Amino acid sequence: MSVGSGCIPAIPGAAPPARGRLLGGAFLQVAAARPRAGRCRATQQHGGRLRLGGRVVARAGAAETPVAGAGAAFSEKFPLRRCQTVEGKAWVRVDAEPDGDGKCKVVVGCDVAGKWVLHWGVSYDGEHGSEWDQPPSEMRPPGSVPIKDYAIETPLEILSNSEGRYEVQIKFDKDTPIAAINFVLKEEETGAWFQHKGRDFRIPLSGSLDGGVPLGANQDIGVWPGDLGHLKRHEGSNAQPQETIPGGTGLSGKHISGFYQEFQIIKSEYTQNFVTVTVKRDNETHKRLVEFDTDIPGEVVIHWGVCRDNSMTWEIPPEPHPPTTKIFRQKALQTLLQQKDDGRGNSLSLLLDAEYSGLFFVLKLDEYTWLRNLENGSDFFISLTRVEQRGSTQDLDKVEPQKVEDKSSQADGIISDIRNLVVGLSSRRGQRAKNKVLQEDILQEIERLAAEAYSIFRSPTIGSVEASVDLDDPSIAKPACSGTGSGFEIVCQGFNWESHKSGKWYVELGTKAKELSSLGFTIVWSPPPTDSVSPEGYMPRDLYNLNSRYGTMDELKELVKVFHEAGIKVLGDAVLNHRCAQFQNNNGVWNIFGGRMNWDDRAVVADDPHFQGRGNKSSGDNFHAAPNIDHSQEFVRNDLKEWLCWMRKEVGYDGWRLDFVRGFWGGYVKDYLEASEPYFAVGEYWDSLSYTYGEMDYNQDAHRQRIVDWINATNGTAGAFDVTTKGILHAALERSEYWRLSDEKGKPPGVLGWWPSRAVTFIENHDTGSTQGHWRFPYGMELQGYAYILTHPGTPAVFYDHIFSHLQPEIAKFINIRQRQKIHCRSKIKILKAERSLYAAEIDEKLIMKIGSEHFEPSGPQNWIVAAEGQDYKIWEVSS
Repeated sequence: MSVGSGCIPAIPGAAPPARGRLLGGAFLQVAAARPRAGRCRATQQHGGRLRLGGRVVARAGAAETPVAGAGAAFSEKFPLRRCQTVEGKAWVRVDAEPDGDGKCKVVVGCDVAGKWVLHWGVSYDGEHGSEWDQPPSEMRPPGSVPIKDYAIETPLEILSNSEGRYEVQIKFDKDTPIAAINFVLKEEETGAWFQHKGRDFRIPLSGSLDGGVPLGANQDIGVWPGDLGHLKRHEGSNAQPQETIPGGTGLSGKHISGFYQEFQIIKSEYTQNFVTVTVKRDNETHKRLVEFDTDIPGEVVIHWGVCRDNSMTWEIPPEPHPPTTKIFRQKALQTLLQQKDDGRGNSLSLLLDAEYSGLFFVLKLDEYTWLRNLENGSDFFISLTRVEQRGSTQDLDKVEPQKVEDKSSQADGIISDIRNLVVGLSSRRGQRAKNKVLQEDILQEIERLAAEAYSIFRSPTIGSVEASVDLDDPSIAKPACSGTGSGFEIVCQGFNWESHKSGKWYVELGTKAKELSSLGFTIVWSPPPTDSVSPEGYMPRDLYNLNSRYGTMDELKELVKVFHEAGIKVLGDAVLNHRCAQFQNNNGVWNIFGGRMNWDDRAVVADDPHFQGRGNKSSGDNFHAAPNIDHSQEFVRNDLKEWLCWMRKEVGYDGWRLDFVRGFWGGYVKDYLEASEPYFAVGEYWDSLSYTYGEMDYNQDAHRQRIVDWINATNGTAGAFDVTTKGILHAALERSEYWRLSDEKGKPPGVLGWWPSRAVTFIENHDTGSTQGHWRFPYGMELQGYAYILTHPGTPAVFYDHIFSHLQPEIAKFINIRQRQKIHCRSKIKILKAERSLYAAEIDEKLIMKIGSEHFEPSGPQNWIVAAEGQDYKIWEVSS
């Protein structure tokens, strides 16, 4: 959507739109990172970093050195990451005539440098739909790796005597029953997927196909973007059949003719650059000279402003300004840097009055490319007052921190931003539905700003949580019921999204009990056991009917018995937030329940818009697909407590995984757990992390605070899945930003860093992975994720699909190391490195781990020996 003259005015000083929208005084970015000029707020100093409205903004990650010369000076060097595109071509060739071995051949290749993998499967004659099957073993090229039960991944090999050409050959019999080969290309170094018109490539071999036009057909071909790159039809290139089938398109008949087709391929790559900022004090004029130096070639514009005192409000310094400077919206300046004499980059000098306390800037390369602080994704900030506070050789850590501003002044800017957005939304209320997306974006921006405000005003509780992390301290009162197990638990999620389909999952899972025990698991999380409208079990109906798509009640009880015999505790998946009704009321609304819990509409919250409840308002967020239960009703609570106790006694469950606990107050959970006395309990408190213009914020305190608040409301009777840690691991590994794995205080940045005994860490589950794939962990980096959670404090949970895959040997090794070194949920952690391509930590002074591509070796008096090692991970133990 373009922004026309009738758009809502933007905040002065904000950067111009690029693939984004101006919304009620705030720019919402769709793709490129943008500066936040004119929206800065009062700050706090925290260990050399500035907190800006709940987020850390500058200096972190910059190398600072004193600068000798006239007047006091210091210099900071910031890393930059610049995206460039590399163009080449990909090709697909089908050799329909058998070779000397009697085999036909499909060849897929490309000429762009990278680590290329063919992710592929097959479709058979007579099959319909888009599902893949794995090819027969004789069809798989050397080096192929099976992916679950439906795909194969085969690396493309560089051709000998060629200049960067990669190919893979797949051979097949001419009379094969296989109808088509389906594939996508993946470049593993960037994680980019390359597809055909946003769908899988399909190469027809025989028979007929559904699901779109295959390659080789006489149709116009175009390929749409994958995640980081894209393919499109190579100019001047058409599909070139080697022979033709009269009157056909190649979609029917037993065999298809050979063909050759090329596509242009565009891959994004990142280049490392730097910008160095030097600040000097002129003793004669008492002004400050600020010098910028960067090795980025070509045109570079600096978008900048200053602030005075501690207001953190962007201002334009008075003229004279440097040459080629333009005033942008009366709140920021844009100055073209000058090319250096040697042609190796650009530089600029500014002379600023001493009244200014700070300088903000971002670098602009073109309309769509803005470079910000890599560590936290925010604008760069230089504190100019430090040049007054230090001599030319004074250490940074001796500089006195600025005074902390009152929180009310911090929130002023947030309140103003929210007010502007609300006014903007109101002004567009009467427009047509085509502006609905615009309104939703404004609401999302309001939600983000509200999260910032929440972070500011909830921060005092952080200290109290940190103070209570050592729950082994006998002076700290323990909850009456603490569903945290022994502290040495390792959880296995015993199902995925497809497990219900066999109808005998309890029987199948029971056969794996001894194997899971031998791997070191102490708890298995089983699927929802009740009668349910949805086959997966998350739309429960009659809670006392335990015959489900996973099996019968007797099979469930036998499953629990088998796991107990193997020494493994069993968690039941309890869905308490909502329940599907069996009957309709007089208005035809489904809100009357049957079975042993024959509730009426008083059991449904009053503010559920779909189900006409007569209960009280909800104590949490609504789940819109089923009636939300009113837990404030005493009869509801009594019935649920009775049911949980019945499940403990009748089935033998040892504890609970609690679904969608964001929907009701944690105090009710406390009642349920104190009544049912579980050995272990964990809640799914799931909401969005904090993002700015599409990029994850460095500071996720507001997010983990909400999870900690819920745990605290349960009085510590339950733990919670550490969604914060999962999200930060995603960003750290995908973008090689391992600095994210340490917070401002040098602790883990998730719930793990604040309340480790209540943090259940994970990298994947049935929602994020499996066939749903709502938030899949970065592919190929799963072992880095497990190397992290299985060596760190907290209670790690491992996903079923990962255990029973090629990852099992390494996961088993990590578990063995954890148990051998007696790592537990309250183990002490010391983060040794948290840099761009490296994270390293020491746990309980007897284990060191590292993840990331950068080299690292332990140091110190201990003798460290390697216990596990693989692609971008390594674990050491102290030699006994």
